[in-house]
Parts: sequence; structure tokens; C-alpha cells
Amino acid sequence: MLKIIPLGGLGEIGLNMMLFEYGDSMFLIDAGLMFPEDYMYGVDIVIPDIRYIKNHKSRLAGIVLTHAHEDHIGALPFLLKDVHAPVFGTPFTLGVVRNKLEEHGLLSSVVLHEINTDEVLRIGVFDLEFISVNHSVVGGVGIAINTPVGIIVHTGDFKITSSCLPGMMTDISKFARFGKKGVLALLSDSTNVERQGHTKSSEEVAKALSEIISDREGRVIIALFASNIGRIQSIVNIAKAKERKVVFNGRSIETNIRIAKELGYIHVPDGLEIKLEQMEDYSDRNILMIMTGSQGEPMSALARMASGSHARTKIKAGDTVILSSKFIPGNEKAITKIINDLYRLGADVIYEKISFIHISGHAFQEELKMMINMVKPKYFIPIHGEYRHLILHGRLARATGIPEENIFLTENGQILELDEKECRINGRVPSGRILVDGKGVGDIGKSVLMERRILSRHGIVAVTIAFDEDTGYIVYGPEFTSRGFVFELQTGHLLRDAECVVLEVIEEIDFDTPDRVSRIRSKIVKALKKYFYFAIRRRPQILTFIIEI
Repeated sequence: MLKIIPLGGLGEIGLNMMLFEYGDSMFLIDAGLMFPEDYMYGVDIVIPDIRYIKNHKSRLAGIVLTHAHEDHIGALPFLLKDVHAPVFGTPFTLGVVRNKLEEHGLLSSVVLHEINTDEVLRIGVFDLEFISVNHSVVGGVGIAINTPVGIIVHTGDFKITSSCLPGMMTDISKFARFGKKGVLALLSDSTNVERQGHTKSSEEVAKALSEIISDREGRVIIALFASNIGRIQSIVNIAKAKERKVVFNGRSIETNIRIAKELGYIHVPDGLEIKLEQMEDYSDRNILMIMTGSQGEPMSALARMASGSHARTKIKAGDTVILSSKFIPGNEKAITKIINDLYRLGADVIYEKISFIHISGHAFQEELKMMINMVKPKYFIPIHGEYRHLILHGRLARATGIPEENIFLTENGQILELDEKECRINGRVPSGRILVDGKGVGDIGKSVLMERRILSRHGIVAVTIAFDEDTGYIVYGPEFTSRGFVFELQTGHLLRDAECVVLEVIEEIDFDTPDRVSRIRSKIVKALKKYFYFAIRRRPQILTFIIEI
């Protein structure tokens, strides 16, 4: 039977990774990351657990990418350090991937193959045909997978609302053609299943942005996702119409603009674009800056401007800052901090909650129903979303006429087996989340996160003691040092009382007690934890440094 194994992206937003397996043939769709949640102190990014792929890497025939967003390609460098397989994607997607692999020193060792919607790609026993989809990045595709048991359609991230921009159209006729052929199973994006109706068009957002920019006398600064080439082209067109010079600010946005220019996805008229250092040659009303930072990323260009730490430009009174993106869950605090900082500096800030300046790249309910009705699958598997999204998408499929027994809500690691006669969940493979902290991959576990949580809430107390090796008497200490716990000068009595607790522990253990130092260390930790909780209801991390001289 054909095996479909989600390794990430089901029950969560991000980490998208889906494995297809038949006999000795195996290929992967996407390798995405997720940004850390609030409790993941110090963690930079999260990637899927790839143990199953590593254990069967000799059978992995390829990695196919649906589009260039981080939640679909961000884990690729970490995967390719352990697994050698060709990578397939559209020209823009591979342009972004090349830059990413180069940063990780992997570009020379990875084989990249460009795909297009006119070809059939053979990977093992699978024949893949690609279908253009409209999303918030150019070059997005859905995939029709011809397998030995039937056709599987994977939508990728999509919406059906039309767009006049190149590389951003959903080919509904091609989806419908596969529906007429007969589709065994549909795997469909569930991200916006809670939203009724249809998504709005990009032209409506462009009109709203144009109206906002028209009546602004100062500089206009627009922050958005660097991959949203369609939105950037609309803004460039507005800048030309309003006689404003365009400044691209931020490494990721400059890189993506370069790739999009080379591939013909974006056109910036000659003389319209200027460098950051040239802004002083023009009046404020003739400047439009496009940059990253709409999610409050701490090192983004907008964040540095809001904090006053940008080396080459500052926010000033009269500036208008437009955050042309949605608030991604988990980023709200960082975004609102930047908004507040911008207001303090005298800027006017416009964002999604107060103006129509962003549209989603994911289909709403009516478009999701349209996809199901076009493809007419025997089995339906909702993907890409938290568990509530998968549930609601399953109900939506039921409303379109898919029998309930043919709707499968799978979780990461579960093995979905199917052929012409049946579909079933049968077993599971290792799955989960790997935390990346700096250069450390997977060395941060639950115990470390627990320790970091304790440190963040209650701080740390260190005790240093030195014993005479011959007599067992204290020759130094006990000396206390605290960080994030209390200020010694303000609450000195607390630490003085703690000294008494330590001395009492030492007195209770005779000099000739076997393994005396270890016993003292253990009892000091227990006694101090008990004392601090009794005294001030806090549980600091206790460290003991005991030496014999």
C-alpha cells in the first residue's frame, strides 16, 4: 500500500514535512521550520524530528518544495546535513534555497533541479505533475502525484482568488482535469478554514495602500514579508504613480528582490530605486521605504529603526509606518512593542487591525469547498493547521459530500496506508520537534527548557564553600551570589539567614562521614530550596561550589 507519513505540519502552524513511500521508493514534500513558542526560552527555531528519514535515507529519492516560505523550506539545511537527496522546486523557490544553502556552506554539495508546470517529474515509482497556485509568494505549486495505487493531489498553500501578477494564479482548470481523471486522495491546506467566504484580491489591498500613501507628506515606510513579491510589485507601482523613490532596506528583502528581478517576477523602473544613503538628496514626501520587520523580529530593519539602533537611518516625526501583514500568533507582543516605540518617536502607524492593508495567502471556506468539488477525491486528508483547523476542514469536506468514513484526521508520525480499496491509519514512526539554539541542534530538551523557565521566574543562587582537607573545618564561606533572585543590599537578611541554614547542614554531618562533600552538597540544595520557598515563596536554581584545600 501507499504510505503517507506527516512528519510535521499537522496539529501546528509550520514544520510542514510530508513523506510518501511505496515499496523501496520514498520522497519528501517540503522541509519547514517553526518559530519558537513563548516557553522555549533562548531557542532560535524549531525543526521536525527527521530520525525516520535518516534511518531510511538510502531510499529517499528526492525532496520536492511547494514554495519558498520558511515553514516549508526552513529546515532544509538541517536535513541536507544528514541526508543526500536532490531538491526540486520552481525557479524562485530554488533561488531562495540557494541563498540559504550558501549561508550554511552546503550549496556545492546539493543537487538542485528546477521544475515547471509543463513537465512530469519521475521520482522512483512516482510521477509528479505541478499545478500553479496563488499564494503570498511567487512560484507556488500544488502537486498531482501519480502513484501505483492512484492519483494523490497535494494543494500546497493556496487560495483561488484571482491575481494579475505573474506566477500567482491558481490553475483551477488543471485541478479540475485531475478531478475528472479520478483522484484517490486530496491533501488540502487548512490554515484559514475558520474564515467564511472568499479571500480578497491583491488589487483591493493595492487600492487601500495607494489611498493611504496619497495624503502623506512625510516618508512612507512599509514593512512586510520579504517573500511577498506580488505585494512589493504593487507598492513599487504605487511609488511610481505617486512620484516617490523606492528604498529597499534589509538583507532578506534585498536578496529576494534580486532573485525576483533576475527571474522577471518583479519590475522596478529605471531611476525609481535609490540606495539608503541617497535619501537625504530627496524630500521626505518623495521617499517610500520597503523593509522587513512586520513581525517584530528583533534584528530586522524596522525593529532597529524603532529602537534607534539602526546605523544609517532613524524614525522621525511625520513618518508613516505601514505593517502590511497579519499578526502571526506568538508574535503579538513583539509587534505591539514596535508599534508603541514607533508612536513614541512621532510616527503614525497603520496595521491590519485598523486598516485593510493585508490579505491572506490561504483559502477561505468557499475556496476550500471549491477545491474539494473540483478534485472530487475518494479520500480527504486535511493538512497544514492546528488540530481545530483539521477538524473544521473535515466537517467542511463532509458538507460537500465526502463520506465521514473517507475523511482522515492524521497526526504527525502516524502512517496513513491506502490503495484502491481502502484507507487506514496503521502504526506510527518517530516524530516530534527538534530545538535549534545557536549551533546546537537537538541538544535542548525538556529538562533544559524547565531549567530556563525556572531561571526566568526565580533566578539563581550560588553557594561557595572551601574546607580544610585535613580537619574538615570551613576555611572560606559560605559565600552567596544571586542573579535574578534578590538584591543582596535590599534583602541582606535573607542571605544571612541562608548562611545559617548552610552551617546547620554542615554541622549535622561528621567529618569522618563517607562521601561527606557529596552529602553536604545534596543536603544544602534541599535545605535552601525549602528555606527560600518558606521565606519568600520562590524556587531559585541552587548551585553549590564546594572544594577541599
